Formats: sequence, C-alpha cells, structure tokens
Amino acid sequence: MEEVEAELEQARALLALDQDPHVQRKVTELMLATLKDSKVLPAVEEVRRKVRTRQDLNPTVTVSEWMGEFLRRKRRIDATTRRSYEAHIRLYFRPYLGDIRLDRLRVSDVAGMFDAIEEFNDVIVTARASGDPEERAKVRYRRPVGPATMHRIRATLRHALNMAIKQDRLIDFNPAAVVELPDAVAPKALVWTDERVADWNRDLQERLTVEQRRRGAGLSRAAMINVYVATPRPSPVMVWTPAHTFAFLAHAATHRLSVLYRLIALRGLRRGEAVGLRWKDVNLNAGTAGVHWQITQLGWEPVQGKPKTEASDRTIALDADTVAALRAHRKRQAAERLAAGEAWTETGFVFTDEIGRPLHPQQVSDQFYLLAFQVGLPPVRLHDLRHGAASLMLAAGVDLKVVQETLGHVSSAFTRDTYTSVFPEVARAAAESTAALVNTAATGAKTARLITLPTQVADTTT
Repeated sequence: MEEVEAELEQARALLALDQDPHVQRKVTELMLATLKDSKVLPAVEEVRRKVRTRQDLNPTVTVSEWMGEFLRRKRRIDATTRRSYEAHIRLYFRPYLGDIRLDRLRVSDVAGMFDAIEEFNDVIVTARASGDPEERAKVRYRRPVGPATMHRIRATLRHALNMAIKQDRLIDFNPAAVVELPDAVAPKALVWTDERVADWNRDLQERLTVEQRRRGAGLSRAAMINVYVATPRPSPVMVWTPAHTFAFLAHAATHRLSVLYRLIALRGLRRGEAVGLRWKDVNLNAGTAGVHWQITQLGWEPVQGKPKTEASDRTIALDADTVAALRAHRKRQAAERLAAGEAWTETGFVFTDEIGRPLHPQQVSDQFYLLAFQVGLPPVRLHDLRHGAASLMLAAGVDLKVVQETLGHVSSAFTRDTYTSVFPEVARAAAESTAALVNTAATGAKTARLITLPTQVADTTT
C-alpha cells in the first residue's frame, strides 16, 4: 500500500511540474512510455530539469540517428572536414555508441569507446607483426589511432553533442566535454645528426637482411624503399641538416620536378601548395610567387581549391637561383608541350605531367622518397622539408615574423613552437659565441676591482 501511495505522489509531482496543458500532455506520454519500458515512473528531478530547459520530454533519437542529422546540417564545411566527420562517425560513433539513446549517453560510454579504440590499436599492431597474410589483411586499411587523432575524434563528438544541446535541446549535458584523454603532444622535430644517422642505418641494415632472408632472394628497389621508409626513426618528424638538403637538391637538379622540391625545402610550401602553383601567380621579374591555389587529397582523389586559411593565401619571395630554375623549368615545359602536340592539356599549373595534366600529390611524395633513397640520405617525410625550411631560415638570421608569413601561419608563436629545430652547427656556433663574449670580458675583469672586502672575515664554517 505504501508503494502505491508513493507512486501516486510521484505521479502528482510530475504532473504539477508545469501548468501548460501541452507540457502536461508530454509529461503524461513520458510517464506511460517509461512505465512500459522500465515499469517505474521517471525521476521527478530529471523531468523538472528537462521541463525547465525546454528539452524534448520523449526523445527516442539514438546517437547514430543524431550523427546522421548532424552531418546533414553541416553544409558549410570543406570536403576534407566532412570526410573527417564521416570517418569518425563510421568507424567509432556508430559501432561503439550508435544504439544508445542520445539522452542516455553517459561519460562512461564515451570513455569506453576510447578504451575500445586503444584495444583495437593492439590488435592492429599484433596482426601486422604476425606475418600471417590473413591476419594482416583484416587490418590492411586500418592504422593505430594516436593521441592527436583521439582528440580530434572527441572534438567531433563534442561538437555534435553541443549542437544537440543548443539547437534542439535534446540533452542538457555533454559527456564528451569531460572525458579525459592522454595529452596530444606534437612530436618534437629532431635533426638527423651523425650519431642518429649511424644508429638508424644499423637498424636499416638488419631489417634489409631479415627481409631478404624472408623472401629467399635479392630485394628489388621497390622492396628496399619500402624497408627504408618503414624503418623507425628517432622521431616521427625528422629534419635534414643543411648539408643533407644540399645533397638532395643537387641530386634532384636534373629531375623535371626539381624546382618543386626546392620551393618546399627552401620556401616551406606545403605539398598541395607546390602542386597547385599556377604560372599566372608567378612573377619571375619581381621574384615572387603567389600561393593562392592548392591541390590536396581527399582519400585518393585530388581536390583543387583555395588555401584553407587567410594566412595561407600569401605571396612569397624567391631567391635568384630559384628564379633561374623556374625559367629553365618553363622552357622544359614548353618543349614538352611541343612534343605532346594535340595530347597536351593546358591547365596553367607550373608543375604538370608530360602532357600538361595536374600532378597527383602522392606522385610527388613517392618520387621524393625515391630521390632521397638514391642519394643515400636518411628518410624524412616530404612535409618535413617544411620544418627544415623554417629551421634554415631562422639559422640564417631571418626574422621570426618573416618566417611566419613565408610559411603561411596565423601566429609566430605557432611557427616558433612547431616548425623550428636547432642544427648542431648552429648550436655549437651559439655556444662558441657565448664563451667568446665571456672570454673577451676576461681581460678587463683582471684589473677591475669588483667589491671591497674587509681585511678580516669571520670563519663561519663548521
């Protein structure tokens, strides 16, 4: 009898939350639905909070359904961002959270998703190391998810849930906002010193030997390049010394894309910016190049468009050697146009294939690895040449603000913290300069009387 009285009192309290007949009808529908589902009435405080914040009292939308709605509403985003959202939803939100009702999504659910992602990282690593073709095939298109990517996944979920709060009032709390993740610390860029090169080279030779034994025959150049690229480096971000960069550019000088690599290595262009450079934006007489277009990758497909940020849309200065190289490149391209005849496609790009078509960005990266391998340099990513360009400019005494604008960054703080490495010779020069300053002052210090000491000093030692 007491239980019945308590339920009646709870029902009266629920119906008294608001005098609006429409709200009362919604509360009644909620009470009936909850009784049918769980055999108990909804908690008064929870319903009161929803009434006060004007949330839908009968939400049946799941996380999966809301993610679909979230994507439909995101009309003014670029293709790369949309693809990122779609991947997060397909790979993580729907498999791990999709069936949960949106209003019942808890912090523990989101934390559990990230735990599952970390567990699957172990599966990927184990499968790839197993040597079993079937196990490797299962994870062929999956890569371990690092801390930085986890933060991006959480940011997508947080954004989608904030929209559910602010626009539709489906929920009043965002569980993704309070889930703790490991710090997404950007890897520190390291210079390929002689010691690091020697250590890495020993590892490379061991891996080449193992791969040769596994195949039972000599390795093809393609196989050797795969091992060369895959051999772990001291840091994911490595920077060549000035001598390394010179050796690469000297070796690449006869290649038809040599000027493209020179622009990345010395002027810090992004790959997509270099591939998307247009003749109409280049002024060889003034020694400038306008970075107003780019060709990036969306999955495998090349995508053309303007630079993503206002700071990236910029004009850079060119040195005399680069201007001369661009003039020679234009003559070579004219010869290719003549040889191609009617097969030539006029696109206006500075760098094209032999019949004038735009380059695929991945083709540029593949060629870069081949050239670096041929000259015997330790491996770096093509994007790492951009890190090297920033370090070279700063080592040459270029003002940080100029470096920032050349690279197309919004702030010089980002340039300083992310894209600079200290070359050993620069560090040694700084150390010698510091010591020389002190040594220069030593002569004067010998004759300078610093302070007057008393003739007798009490002995305070014990």
